[in-house]
This record gives sequence, structure tokens and C-alpha cells, in this order.
Amino acid sequence: MALGRRLPLVPILVLLVLALAACGGGSKTKAAPAQQTTTDAAGCRSVTPPAAKTRTESKPTKRLDQTKTYDVLIKTNCGDFTIRLAVKTSPATTASFASLARKGFFNGTVFHRIVPGFVIQGGDPTGTGTSGPGYTTVDVPPASTRYTLGVVAMAKSGAEPPGTAGSQFFVVTAQDAQLPPDYAVLGTIVKGQATVDKIGQFGDPASGGQGVPTETVEIEKATVTVH
Repeated sequence: MALGRRLPLVPILVLLVLALAACGGGSKTKAAPAQQTTTDAAGCRSVTPPAAKTRTESKPTKRLDQTKTYDVLIKTNCGDFTIRLAVKTSPATTASFASLARKGFFNGTVFHRIVPGFVIQGGDPTGTGTSGPGYTTVDVPPASTRYTLGVVAMAKSGAEPPGTAGSQFFVVTAQDAQLPPDYAVLGTIVKGQATVDKIGQFGDPASGGQGVPTETVEIEKATVTVH
């Protein structure tokens, strides 16, 4: 099964206003009612699907320091997980992903493709599986590359050369996705695999490889830490 930008084919709190009431000669401010958060049976907070947006960023020119370890914490309404970036083997891909995360590019985006037992895919600001940051990078993976459980890689269209990457990424939820070595490896999950597995259940089986989500899973924030 290929993983293309389109083929791999997707969330906002309501503010409560303060009420003012007069009392005698002065006025008091009533405390706002506590915000109600709805959590479903899977432990995900209900969110409103975010509006699709076209976002473009400038391509970074500086690579990450290969003597350091870079982790990206992905916070979602269904829990968190952490990606350790493959800085040494995918220098262009990891520099781009870290740059986009630091600029808030992924905040308020969704996992637009979820195929149970295969992958979860996100990183498209339009939520359609057709968009990216306005540029691409290339890190051709070795022929020996395998996309096994917890590997995070970059999606691309079938017409693009191996290793091409924009902003769309996928996390493998199969023991072995049995994909060809065409997708730049971003890194691996080092924390929160249970969250990834939970998100991986929210795909409509009837949609097949299209992976139409049955629940909105929003990336609320992506944060880069350096060790």
C-alpha cells in the first residue's frame, strides 16, 4: 500500500463570558462557570474539527546538531507521544520537521488518515492529504529500511522521488508495514506508543486504505526539546 500525499488520506474550546451583576451601590463579578470537558470512552477529549488552512513556511538552511538528541512531543486530545528524530540518517528531513514544529506549523492540525493496523498520518494544515509547507526536502532512505512498529516517516506522492518530504508524516502501527524504502525516516516513537495505538483504532474499516477517521484527533501542540 503506497503512502502518498493524497492517497494516504482529517478541533476549539468555547469561551464563556463573565457576567456582571449590580449589588447595592457597587458591582460584583461573578465567577465564570467551570469549563465542561467531554471525554469519550476511549479517553479522548471531544474537539471541534479545526478550519482548513493553507500554511507556507521558508525552508530551513541549517541542519540540526548531530551530537545532540532531539525529541518532538506531540500533544493531542487523545494523549501525547514523543518522536526521537533521526538526525544523523535524515538531516534534511529532521531539520525541516523541527523548524516547522518550532514555528507552530503542526498546531491545530489533525490526523487525516487512520488505517487500523497500518498507519496514522497527519501534518497537513488543510486536513485533505494534499498540502504541505510549500517546499520539500530529500533524504533517500537506505535500501534496507523497514517501516516497523513505532517508526515515523514522511509521506510523499507517487510521482515524487524516494525520500521526498514536506510536512505530512505517518506513524507505523503495524508490526511491519511492508512498504518499499521510498519514505524518508523521521525517527521513532520513544514514549506514548499506547497513545499512537489508541489513535490507530479510529479509522473506518469500510474506507480501506483511504483511512477515513471516525473521530477527530487534533495535534494541539508540537514541542521540540534538545538533550
